[in-house]
Amino acid sequence: MTAKSYLSTICVAAVLAITGTLSAQTTDTVKTSRLTVGGYGEAVFKYNFFSDNPKRYLNPGNYADATGHGRVDLPHAVIMLGYDFGHGWTMGTEIEFEHGGTEAAVEMEADEATEFEKEIERGGEVALEQFWLQKSFGSHLNVRVGHIVVPVGMTNNGHLPTQFFGVYRPEGENTIMPCTWHETGLSLWGRVGAWRYELQLLPALNSRMMTSYGWVHNASASPYEFRVANHPAGAARIDWTGVKGLRMSVSGYIGNSFNNDIRTDVYSETSKWYGVKGTVAIAAFDFAYRNKWLTVRGNADYGTLGDAALISAQNKSQAHSSSSPYPHSTVGEHAWDAGIEAGVDLLAASHTKHRLFLFGRYDHYDSFVPSAEQIDVEEAERQVVSCGINYYPMPEIAVKLEGGVRLFAAQYNNEPFVALGITWAGFFK
Repeated sequence: MTAKSYLSTICVAAVLAITGTLSAQTTDTVKTSRLTVGGYGEAVFKYNFFSDNPKRYLNPGNYADATGHGRVDLPHAVIMLGYDFGHGWTMGTEIEFEHGGTEAAVEMEADEATEFEKEIERGGEVALEQFWLQKSFGSHLNVRVGHIVVPVGMTNNGHLPTQFFGVYRPEGENTIMPCTWHETGLSLWGRVGAWRYELQLLPALNSRMMTSYGWVHNASASPYEFRVANHPAGAARIDWTGVKGLRMSVSGYIGNSFNNDIRTDVYSETSKWYGVKGTVAIAAFDFAYRNKWLTVRGNADYGTLGDAALISAQNKSQAHSSSSPYPHSTVGEHAWDAGIEAGVDLLAASHTKHRLFLFGRYDHYDSFVPSAEQIDVEEAERQVVSCGINYYPMPEIAVKLEGGVRLFAAQYNNEPFVALGITWAGFFK
């Protein structure tokens, strides 16, 4: 292999590793081409054996015998592009269509006096999740600038459908944190022996976008054509892979979220909001272990929000403005989640390259832990127990079948479900 080819291989591998795609399932897709093209996608059928009426937690008795409903979904369809310019310069992009994207059109309705109407034909989202330029100074130091993934927690660091057993992403992390969390900022990362580190400088979250059931899940979103960046924030991650088949990781985030919006209200010293910072701090641990027979993954995350009661009061005080883009929700002082999944490959002893995992998963999380001044939102604490199978006819394709139940406190109705997913993740060149 020439020196040029070797450099190209290293750069492409770096592109895949940072986006969380360089796993045992996709390692053999690394090419020496300067252009990398790939992606991933999911198609899902799910049947919920419960009502999804938003009032089901306010009046649970009215929905105890509710009829279930089925749904089909395209949670994620993603196109990834990477390029090696040479001399240590690379770029990467990730364009994501969530839930089928959006379909809007202007139509002329013949049955309505040939009037023109603007219609929304399908809901969904289109997002540019990554768009960055990187300069590599060696495996120990790389500088990346642009729109990047924030690798806090297990799912943000490994969000491809071939990197978790469930049909949908693990519910705990996907509820209390942005997922996939992506921001425009600066990243420094590198590898030294069995260690990998990453440090990031980012815009802080926005307290006006926080909610009771999602904590800071939507706080990185912006309803505007730009992302407000009045306050800086930092994120970091360290991975250790010193034992064969094992990865152990810690990650975290910190930043002030109050007044990080286009409305930068200035409060006098007599105002109850004077001096409010809304500091968000998140600490996370996750691990993954894999051998011929067994794959185990687990995570634990804990987050805290300073001035939660005052932020909740300020959010609710804006509720009179119906045109505002904010949810006007209360938010808890703390949120946490813990989860673990394990799968056994029933075909490990065979000579086939097919894989058939029998798996189980458990999540326990609470998106609203109140401060002393707040009233608890009891239905925000949930447990999810599920099991199923993952069949891999090849490493890049997985067929998933999962059944489970979401468990609440006794006064609420539990929520059983069954889901079938067809997923893929890979690179074409």
